[in-house]
Amino acid sequence: MRIESATSSVILARVVDEPLEVAVHLDAVAGPVNGATDVFVGTIRDHDPAAAGRVLRLDYEAHPDAERILGELAARVAGETGATIAVSHRFGSLEVGDIAVVIASSAAHRAQALEATRLLIELVKVDLPIWKRQTDTEGGTGWVGLP
Repeated sequence: MRIESATSSVILARVVDEPLEVAVHLDAVAGPVNGATDVFVGTIRDHDPAAAGRVLRLDYEAHPDAERILGELAARVAGETGATIAVSHRFGSLEVGDIAVVIASSAAHRAQALEATRLLIELVKVDLPIWKRQTDTEGGTGWVGLP
């Protein structure tokens, strides 16, 4: 998905079942008008307060409209901040150390890029219809982050 306006753009907004590459996102937002780039990389960690043991994996389920919604969220943030954004979120089974989400934001100034990344990850955590089931070393499973 690509959404552009005179002052901002979403170069990439996707929900995929394949490994994410940070460099792809950085390349997507590079450009001569951008003086600052910020990147967020969310990885699967081996612990969680809700887990009885160590976390083994997270299984992400994505609503069929998740990619469209991710594009809308990114466009909203790009419009508010003037940033250029590339964002991807994975679904499927991810193990500890795997990348679950990447956001790269570029803008003329650092404040815009930093704010775009911060705003977008907060919206993704709340408004993107992707849910995760956690499995731990004790055999426990449970859905994380459900309202």
